[in-house]
Amino acid sequence: DNACSFSIMQRAKNDNLIQVNSVNPRDFSKDKHKKVDDTPYGGGAGMLMQAQPVYDAHKAVCEERGKKIRTVYVTPQGTVFNQQMAVELANEEDLIILCGHYEGIDERVLEEVVTDYVSIGDYVLTGGELPVMVMIDAISRMVPGVLNNDVSAETETFHNDLLEYPQYTRPEVWHEKSVPE
Repeated sequence: DNACSFSIMQRAKNDNLIQVNSVNPRDFSKDKHKKVDDTPYGGGAGMLMQAQPVYDAHKAVCEERGKKIRTVYVTPQGTVFNQQMAVELANEEDLIILCGHYEGIDERVLEEVVTDYVSIGDYVLTGGELPVMVMIDAISRMVPGVLNNDVSAETETFHNDLLEYPQYTRPEVWHEKSVPE
């Protein structure tokens, strides 16, 4: 939520154009210590998020909204996130983005709830929090009304798969370099 408390994202939240809620699986843990992870079944390094708290957290959100919700799981094995996907996901009324941690989430819950597997690149991070923030930012910009000038969304850097041209501002001459004609 804090990452959405600045600039365009904050204005969009204040104008009720977007709503970002985070759900902590620990709140759904049945363990007395609110544990949500365990070692991988059969051994191996690292820890894995358990199915039950993730499933129950997901179920609670869907029940609150009264419907099944498109659910994205952020994983290096997923389809690479791009501008076209941001536009598509911005059309969803509700969207759940599952954020793995450690070695990920128990595959059994993923098979039950995930509709899309998405990656922001071929590298490994500590958790899914940063990729989720990247996706929220890109998706939110595509929600009608979020950008003050909706033409901005249409002419963004990757519009029509083309890179945007170099841009300049004032003063017209800076460090003896002029703005091109």
